[in-house]
Amino acid sequence: MNTLEAALESRILVLDGAMGTMIQAHNLSETDFRGTRYADHVCDVKGNNDLLTLTQPKIIEDIHVQYLQAGADIIETNTFNSNAISLADYQMEGLAHELNLTAGQVAKRAVARVQAEQPGRTCWVAGAFGPTNRTASMSPDVNNPAFRAVTFDDLAAAYYEQVRGLVEGGVDLLIVETIFDTLNAKAAFYAIARYCDEVQRQLPIMASVTITDLSGRTLSGQLIEAFWNSISHANLLSVGINCALGAKQMRPYIEELSNVAPIYISCYPNAGLPNAFGGFDETPERMGADLRDFASQGWVNIVGGCCGSTPEHIRAIAEGVKDCAPHKKTHVPRMTRLSGFEPLTIRPESNFVNIGERTNVTGSPKFSKLILNGKLEEALAVARQQVEGGAQIIDVNMDEGLLDSEKAMVEFLNLIGSEPDIARVPIMIDSSKWSVIEAGLKCIQGKGVVNSISLKEGEAQFLEQAHLIRRYGAAVVVMAFDETGQADTLDRKVEICTRVYRLLTEKLNFPPEDIIFDPNILTVATGMEEHNAYAVNYIEATRQIKATLPFCKVSGG
Repeated sequence: MNTLEAALESRILVLDGAMGTMIQAHNLSETDFRGTRYADHVCDVKGNNDLLTLTQPKIIEDIHVQYLQAGADIIETNTFNSNAISLADYQMEGLAHELNLTAGQVAKRAVARVQAEQPGRTCWVAGAFGPTNRTASMSPDVNNPAFRAVTFDDLAAAYYEQVRGLVEGGVDLLIVETIFDTLNAKAAFYAIARYCDEVQRQLPIMASVTITDLSGRTLSGQLIEAFWNSISHANLLSVGINCALGAKQMRPYIEELSNVAPIYISCYPNAGLPNAFGGFDETPERMGADLRDFASQGWVNIVGGCCGSTPEHIRAIAEGVKDCAPHKKTHVPRMTRLSGFEPLTIRPESNFVNIGERTNVTGSPKFSKLILNGKLEEALAVARQQVEGGAQIIDVNMDEGLLDSEKAMVEFLNLIGSEPDIARVPIMIDSSKWSVIEAGLKCIQGKGVVNSISLKEGEAQFLEQAHLIRRYGAAVVVMAFDETGQADTLDRKVEICTRVYRLLTEKLNFPPEDIIFDPNILTVATGMEEHNAYAVNYIEATRQIKATLPFCKVSGG
């Protein structure tokens, strides 16, 4: 256990407050923002608060120090918008790496100053990732719901550059915050994991979602539990809620999150709701009392402030929670947990889970004709009818020789994402082509299912694909098929599924509850004697798989 986790086990840690609020108090001019280095920059830069890391580093360092002196244990780098996508608004995308590296160094200097004043004190610097000013799950064009202003790959590239700079700048942990679109966050986690693999170093990661209003949903439509299911693959230190709401409005959602996520819980609300002028009026005393309430309920491990909060708020919060015990991680039973806009949990008492197969060009001539003729609204109606008819998961397959399957998959999944009555259920991405599967995984914010992979091409390819499926945050269907062919006997079905289970759980630490076996339902009543046992073999294989391979699921159809 590292020092951060040891601290989290023993007490509630305090996060800092708003950087923007403190910067605004300095009343900086355009000239102040530019400094000498950017005196001749081609466009206005006032409002690019992250640029102050380079042009006014003393101001940023002093703000960090004020929060530390107020009682913050963790301070965030001034990097909320220090990604190439957001910086492009100021024609400064080339500064992403430098801004993040320097911000890490500035924050570490602030910690060193305070620790010199208070020997024996331990503080941490969290490298901050904002959501960018684009969304991968929603179209900015009401007339073209399939359009996206940014792709998963764009986001992952921007976040990769950001994490590289932050780590080189010396941060102690990372925080992906103000998550209003879960797909953006999944791109951030993907980029962080890629970077950590390359440098062979793991950093603690905090995640914090933004519930936009009292509907209890993110801007991109997800409920709290659905959000958690979507990001639960990311090996997080903590998950929490920040921004948009004050503590009072955040209360039911923090309680829910603390009950569904088996990790540390964070909460840093705004200083109340915005007033008529866009400011925040919640007093330090009120905010401190509200967060003490959360702490006394046993819901939180990390508390702080977001928009409108100041060192005075952080001081009151630190004082309010200092005698409260930290949240004890919730035990969450192993179950298959998927999500669209809403969660889907497959419990021991659950009946069969119905998968809608009509959005499959290889299985539905009607749907295939609609897709080939570009009748996407009618094709969406097929998906809607399935959900209304009781489908709990929608299977989407675009493997048609006359289609650009990748393009068709992306377009249709993007359209589904714009239809809440369809997107509320998880998506099963169905293809025999890996490139189509991967393209689909980059389009869904929920936790879906890949259908399917197998050992047909050997262990190396199988493990690489399974590793990526896990990194994208999906469950997987595995066919009972190996290097010698399809399993057509009882022994072969059980043998292949057992081999797969061990490969996935032992080599990749793949959660067994996210493994769904397809032991092959083969055609019966053909009149051929050698086929007579097919149905019995499937049923018996299912019984043996369920008895010997804990937590996995079995599909058939």
